Amino acid sequence: MGFYALPHLSFTCIIFSFDFRFVYTHIWLGIRAVADQKEDFSMALRFEVLARFNRARAAQMTLPHFVCQTPLFMPVGTQGTIKGLTTSQLEEIGCQIILGNTYHLALRPTSELIDELGGLHKYMNWPRALLTDSGGFQMVSLLHLADITEEGVTFQSPVDGKPMLLTPEESIQIQNRIGADIIMALDDVVRTTIIGPRIEEAMYRTLRWIDRCIAAHNRPDEQNLFGIVQGGLVDRNLLHYAIGGLAGGEDKDSFWRVVAQCTAALPEDKPRYVMGVGYPLDIVVCSALGADMYDCVYPTRTARFGTALIPEGVLKLKHQAMAEDTRPIDPTCACMVCKNYTRAYIHFLVAKDAMGSQLLSYHNLYYMMKLSRDLHSSIIEKRFPEYDFFACIRFTNGFVKDMDPPDDAMVICYLFHTLIPLPSKLINSLHHYISKTFCMCLQ
Repeated sequence: MGFYALPHLSFTCIIFSFDFRFVYTHIWLGIRAVADQKEDFSMALRFEVLARFNRARAAQMTLPHFVCQTPLFMPVGTQGTIKGLTTSQLEEIGCQIILGNTYHLALRPTSELIDELGGLHKYMNWPRALLTDSGGFQMVSLLHLADITEEGVTFQSPVDGKPMLLTPEESIQIQNRIGADIIMALDDVVRTTIIGPRIEEAMYRTLRWIDRCIAAHNRPDEQNLFGIVQGGLVDRNLLHYAIGGLAGGEDKDSFWRVVAQCTAALPEDKPRYVMGVGYPLDIVVCSALGADMYDCVYPTRTARFGTALIPEGVLKLKHQAMAEDTRPIDPTCACMVCKNYTRAYIHFLVAKDAMGSQLLSYHNLYYMMKLSRDLHSSIIEKRFPEYDFFACIRFTNGFVKDMDPPDDAMVICYLFHTLIPLPSKLINSLHHYISKTFCMCLQ
């Protein structure tokens, strides 16, 4: 690990080595301080830490439309909908916040129409909280359609091929019209695996763009503008923080180390949102490191491929062995799907009918909401050291990507031993669960 001080910044910029690649982890804490703003329910957000265990914390976050309990997971509704599920079903499983995509909503149905019809909450009939991103992630996901300049980013619309200029001001104006509880500042996004001058260019541009976002924000009493830990570390007083630019190709232990470095530097009394994270393992580890909020398409996307999340791993319902299996997906799960349908029936549906992916999406999101609730309650009830991390946490093929057992066990145990002072009982439990072959998906 090396350190490098960039000019004109009031704090040192940290550089992490990812397999001989260098990534600037730069915290631009760029939202303007509002010194005279009193902490009452007229504010767009209140954040109260209810309990802690070392760096992990359980908190209550009060937003204009809902009072949320953290740690929490936010499903991604790119165009104002979670594919295959109704808003009533999302309430039923305990969803607290839905994430919408500013870029896609601006294209269809357009932010002007959403605003005219009363905002996104009313438009999609969602009474709880909403978060919209800035559109910045499309600089990575749609890079072949984008041209980034100081003015903003110009996309070639995937709908009609026309150019669309998204400036920091336009991003905020679109999000103001959409009306989400939490909105994100536009930043110049680069992958963690990128090296060279492009990193520094993106950092300085991001610092200039944050000031433009602040100036353009017209609804500070109704919407929370989050800055993003993705750039240089700047001495500013920020009310809320998001950690971005991760989950983009870096190895797993480096990803966790970056989160650990960021959360260690961020204020204890403000929410921390790790963007784009949805693997259960990552959510537990990041929560242990002091993060609070997460979002990802993983639970619903993997459902559309016929895969269910279960305590022992992942279950591939498309496998022929499921055709005559009369058990529920997870006998210990209390969701509507596990109470009413068998693996055999869902196996039949995933090959023949869209209802299969709908049922799996429901189950997978229920799993993620329960994971969030379990994390919250284990911290509140002082059970976090005994919390069985890996009894309900597995990942796509049983082990961390790019790692082989039992080496991954040593990496995770080392991380926890060095980053968080956990009891030896828990360290041994971590080693035990990761070392054994626990994935129940059929080979």
